[in-house]
Amino acid sequence: MIKEFIAHTREDGQTQPLEEHLLNVAKMAADFINIEDWKSWAYLAGLWHDLGKYSEGFQSYIRATGKTDDDEEKVATRVQHAIHGAFQAIQSNVKLGKILAYIIAGHHAGLADWGTEYTGRKALQNRIADNNEKKVFNKLLSNIPDSIRNARFPQELPKNGSRLNKKNISFWIRVLYSCVVDADFLDTERFICSEKGLQRYQYPFLQELKKRFDSFMERKTKEAVPSKVNEARKIVLEQCKNISSQEPGFFSLSVPTGGGKTLSSMAFALNHALSYNKKRIIYVIPYTSIIEQTADVFRKVFGESALVEHHSNIAAEKDTVLNRLASENWDAPLIVTTSVQFFESLYAARSSTCRKLHNILNSVVILDEVQLLPPEFLQPILLAMNTLKEIFGVTFVLSTATQPALNENGILKRNAIDYGLKDVRPITEKSESLYKDLLRVEIKFPHEINASQTWDEIALELCRHESVLCIVNRRKDCRELFDRMPKGTLHLSALMHGAHRSGVIENIKTKLNNGENIRVVSTQLVEAGVDIDFPIVYRAFAGFDSIAQAAGRCNREGRLVKGKVYVFNPPQSSPSGLLLKAEQCTKELLAIDNVNFSTPEIFEKFFSLFYSSINDLDEKGIIDLVTKEAGKGNFWFRTAANRFTLIPEGSTFSVLILCSETEEILRNLSFAGPNRENMRKLQRYTVNLYKNVFDEMYAKGFIKEVYEGIWATTTLDVYKEDVGLDIYQKYFSSEKMIISE
Repeated sequence: MIKEFIAHTREDGQTQPLEEHLLNVAKMAADFINIEDWKSWAYLAGLWHDLGKYSEGFQSYIRATGKTDDDEEKVATRVQHAIHGAFQAIQSNVKLGKILAYIIAGHHAGLADWGTEYTGRKALQNRIADNNEKKVFNKLLSNIPDSIRNARFPQELPKNGSRLNKKNISFWIRVLYSCVVDADFLDTERFICSEKGLQRYQYPFLQELKKRFDSFMERKTKEAVPSKVNEARKIVLEQCKNISSQEPGFFSLSVPTGGGKTLSSMAFALNHALSYNKKRIIYVIPYTSIIEQTADVFRKVFGESALVEHHSNIAAEKDTVLNRLASENWDAPLIVTTSVQFFESLYAARSSTCRKLHNILNSVVILDEVQLLPPEFLQPILLAMNTLKEIFGVTFVLSTATQPALNENGILKRNAIDYGLKDVRPITEKSESLYKDLLRVEIKFPHEINASQTWDEIALELCRHESVLCIVNRRKDCRELFDRMPKGTLHLSALMHGAHRSGVIENIKTKLNNGENIRVVSTQLVEAGVDIDFPIVYRAFAGFDSIAQAAGRCNREGRLVKGKVYVFNPPQSSPSGLLLKAEQCTKELLAIDNVNFSTPEIFEKFFSLFYSSINDLDEKGIIDLVTKEAGKGNFWFRTAANRFTLIPEGSTFSVLILCSETEEILRNLSFAGPNRENMRKLQRYTVNLYKNVFDEMYAKGFIKEVYEGIWATTTLDVYKEDVGLDIYQKYFSSEKMIISE
């Protein structure tokens, strides 16, 4: 007879009583929820999550091995424990018990699909039908304290203001799951490694962040040189502050490029958060290539250690222990992250990814460059956003110079199903006047709208200007044009690793600030969030949004009466797919409308036309997986998570670049394997390659697997100081092969 049931063991032999762990997790999970009639659900899921540990088999296992890793997918030989709490939930209430069954059965392995059509035997339907585990459960029941086993089960779904329905209930389950998973992690951490737990949450509160922000902005305003642009920025800032007192919900911040959106949106967020007792501010950025610039701006405002950066491209020196801990569950007042990290988390199934979800509740989320949301995922994204706003108390700020048509009356209303955003309130007043005041450029389209030019002709035009930026649509186009430009021209594309790109961008800024002449050929990576200011910009034909973003790199500070932006047709049109559709929609609008870039309505027209040209705004069929059988309690969480990948797995390969900064680390990696510190350092030296390019370079021996699943270039020759990874060179020299077989 077992006298004491334990949940965990430490290396020093100390044990944590199982009842203590269950009560700790239950209380913490309930405390994470700010809606009263949800608390009992989170509490019960936490209370029953480890009931399987009352089995004699599990107690023998943990006492014999001392293992604390309960991951069912990693420890194949362990005794199952997660499914037994699911049995308890379903026995308590056959219909509603399924909700807790998903949470409890998946608290290590992840949220499961209900049916077997996509994931086979791992489906919840199969697991709760396992007669062998039912026998184990029936045997362990007598070991469970009555106060835990007989805890009251809710007899109906919450009603108090939650407005749960078939569209949003799957998100509610994910949030409950997040509460239990995070509470389980934290309580286990406190017992196993209490020092680690003490390192958490050492960030300043939002009140302190607002003081620092106000002080910074006061200094910045005093130092600003009087100009029309700075006057417009001041107006935007004041409007953001004024409207921040309005009720939470959806807000649009439509400000022309260079209008100070980053700081003004933060002013709104801080004031709004403090007015409505919001927990945190989450700043979401589309590209890792620009996230560091924004994070650096916030460091200047708030201090070095005031924010959490959660993205793959964070520099090693900024990835502190505190940053890493807060990245696990976003338990900090200011988060800077990517669109991929934010939106994929909302449809995730893995416990480690879902852990942060409950900390998105009751927050302010700023979506920077919102026009870049991927159209093929728009319906599930907007469904998630509406849910976060309606039942989870999230305020969204849609920030961009080119506001897309995402409202409920827009083109998204199809087949009598409306996933458009409801009641979006504009922050800026008289936006047409603002756009006119900040229109610092003259945009010239070709006389013959479809007439193309050769690269030689385009290069000749660029050389007539001493300082010019040219933006093209493809990496190959960038290389074709760059090869025709004179010495001293700079190249920018995603074939350059992050550290290289950052260095080139800083070089461009320095030269421009010093009044030096400079010519740059770039892909569209400079269009969003890169603060550079050229007198002349050329832009290959693209969507109106891209053209407007390119124009934002021209006469940004308004030093000229008018900058010049020239739109041209390159030898080849945009690549097939979304880029080509956007180009065609632009040309269609130009043919039928008098385009006026001084009014934001042109972008609504463009995006309405653009979205209507797309076959499916839920290309992967994700909405059906989480709504179609919601009334029966049937969800396909795992499959939805697998499909909701904004960067499809297998479409690109991340390759580490061999260079002087990485050579020693890559040598050690080959025989010693990876560690967190080295992989963080290497992250800034990666280039993503499409599969066909990767396969060709691998076949030629210029890429090899240096460790399982980790790829790197094998020679210094393939990476050039001017263009980055030289994938367009016909022949590679192997004389400098360093990483040998």
